[in-house]
Amino acid sequence: MQNNLSSLYPTVAVIGLGKIGLPLAVQYAEHGRRVIGCDIDSRVVETINAGVSHVEEPGLASKVARLVDGGLLSATVDTTDAVRRAEVVVVIVPVVIDDKHEVSFKGIDAATRVIGAGLQPGTLVIYETTLPVGTTSGRLRAILERESQLQAGRDFLLAYSPERVASGQIFNDLHNYPKVVGGIDKLSAEAAATFYGSVLEAEVITMASTDEAEFVKLIETTYRDVNIALANEYACFADVRGLDVAAAIAAANTQPYSHIHMPGVGVGGHCIPVYPYFLLAGVEQCSPHLLPPEGPSMLTLPRSARGINDAMAEYAVRRIESIVGQLAGRSALILGAAYRGDVRESAFTSARLLQDALLARGATVYIHDPLFSERELQELGYTSLIAESEDEICAILLQAGHQAYQEFDFSRFGCCQVVLDGRRVLRREQIEALGMRYVAIGDGYRERSVRGSDEQLAVASMCNKGDEQ
Repeated sequence: MQNNLSSLYPTVAVIGLGKIGLPLAVQYAEHGRRVIGCDIDSRVVETINAGVSHVEEPGLASKVARLVDGGLLSATVDTTDAVRRAEVVVVIVPVVIDDKHEVSFKGIDAATRVIGAGLQPGTLVIYETTLPVGTTSGRLRAILERESQLQAGRDFLLAYSPERVASGQIFNDLHNYPKVVGGIDKLSAEAAATFYGSVLEAEVITMASTDEAEFVKLIETTYRDVNIALANEYACFADVRGLDVAAAIAAANTQPYSHIHMPGVGVGGHCIPVYPYFLLAGVEQCSPHLLPPEGPSMLTLPRSARGINDAMAEYAVRRIESIVGQLAGRSALILGAAYRGDVRESAFTSARLLQDALLARGATVYIHDPLFSERELQELGYTSLIAESEDEICAILLQAGHQAYQEFDFSRFGCCQVVLDGRRVLRREQIEALGMRYVAIGDGYRERSVRGSDEQLAVASMCNKGDEQ
């Protein structure tokens, strides 16, 4: 079966060689395909053709070197030529949001135009980029047909299959997570399912359409954002009432229908803080007569969740202020520029929101992250911590739960009054033994015996303000 399918789809063009695209190209090449990776960055192409991976992912570097040496993987900036030579084209070019949270299709539109210029009859085109519902069957199909002068469903096949992997565990996720596939017609869906069945060990789930497959990915990511927002609201409530939200959530989740996530100082990454806006963009495209005539407007929860999660950085800084007083003219340290623990990625990191909230109060803000060099932190807009500044720090806020921070030497900060553990990864006893106050989001301030105190009333005020943002 494997050999037959390899001869059916011998050459695959992967468009976009970023943190997901390159591992996908490697996955296909390891299953006997000749893979041509395409990227607009000539440096990326040169690096890969030299057998070197520019993406940090466990196991990727050795795989790239071996596959390039064996002639199964190559890279080019000439996407149109690569598409002409391929039976399958997999597109994983980013779609982003702008400062107004509006979806920008600039990159994927450009990629689709050059794909269309090289598209041949019989080719299977699959988009893996996360997209607003209706994008594959509408916007992208129209571009492909216009540029190629071919008709989707008659002259070439068109499908959508969302990537469902996370940095740091991509190959594991490709092996374990079912692959969701939808086509613009039955033949396109069957062809995509056949292709993925030949290059993955995971189950393939076929949806009724590309629209439905796009919807799957937006449901997954938006669920997580809404769930975290709910956990964050529970945390605010716990702080007001002097309760420990982590203990309560752990107990609640022993009930099989409860799956509450953990609260924190914000939500970062390429996916969770971005894709709810893709879902919301779909509402704007609905015909007015399809919207509810009265009652709540459509998708109010995802919109509210975005506001709640982004407001947690402000909430964290207010908690710090309630302990150390005004921050103007004082110094604070953020631990972690990465959006997630032990992942060297900074997309939409909550460190940015924390820094903004601290700077707005007149504080001097330093940042530390063992995964980034001092120069990289500077390029990201941060001021690296230097030894001379350690005695200035009055508050430390842990934003990324790197394992390295469990062994971090907090004793260096002799004037620090409080450590806010935004991810609940530190040891309370270690912090308190140094005479510093340990604080976590939703820990009830650990003031169980003084409910109704001025401090807890201040927390109630913070929660109310957070809800308004």
